[in-house]
Amino acid sequence: MQENLPLDVIIELTDCAIWQQEHPVLDNVNLSVRKGEFIYLVGRVGSGKSSLIKTLNAQIPLRQGVGLVAGYNLSKIKKKEIPYLRRKIGIVFQDFQLLIDRSVNENLEFVLRATGWKSKLEIDIRIREVLEKVGLGLKGFKMPHQLSGGEQQRVVIGRALLNDPDIVLADEPTGNLDPETSEGILRLLTDISKTGRAVIVATHNYTLLKKFSAKTYRCDDGKFTQVNEDEEIEFL
Repeated sequence: MQENLPLDVIIELTDCAIWQQEHPVLDNVNLSVRKGEFIYLVGRVGSGKSSLIKTLNAQIPLRQGVGLVAGYNLSKIKKKEIPYLRRKIGIVFQDFQLLIDRSVNENLEFVLRATGWKSKLEIDIRIREVLEKVGLGLKGFKMPHQLSGGEQQRVVIGRALLNDPDIVLADEPTGNLDPETSEGILRLLTDISKTGRAVIVATHNYTLLKKFSAKTYRCDDGKFTQVNEDEEIEFL
């Protein structure tokens, strides 16, 4: 069942507890994200960043609190509704998760056909659009192993944009990339937020936070807090 969010708010978490299997990892999570907003989640490995992202995607059930994401209530969402929620969310993984035996075009076509696209012409047009958007307009014929790490991550971002999502969730998107390439990926993600999509980036890369400053929330010792602009994030 879809529920309305106020104005341009696309994510609203109120007094939520985030669990990983049978263990609570974050308590009293309050988060409001507007369309076009770019925010960071920071914290050590195991602090709850990934679990929060998986909760927003309904991969982990929300057991406590109220969570509204793209019009869906996470605590009431039915199993059959989860695919519709996920069509409104693009996911960017650290480890790419590309099909290594298929070209870039075939990787993207696989996702479109899996989400209901049927027209070969419309599929080809959409693939061309997203590859242009991520700066890979001439790389569609290449296999993943023929691309650099940064190019593979751009394919993953393109894949996340295929169904024109309202939200992009990026979990350590620069974790396996060198500093210069990481900077390019962050610049691309900030540009995507300027097109009206909410972008949430989980990271522990302090250098990027300094270079591309944005609203930042910290996951630490079970607590979820907003970081002040002038505050040093010591554990990164």
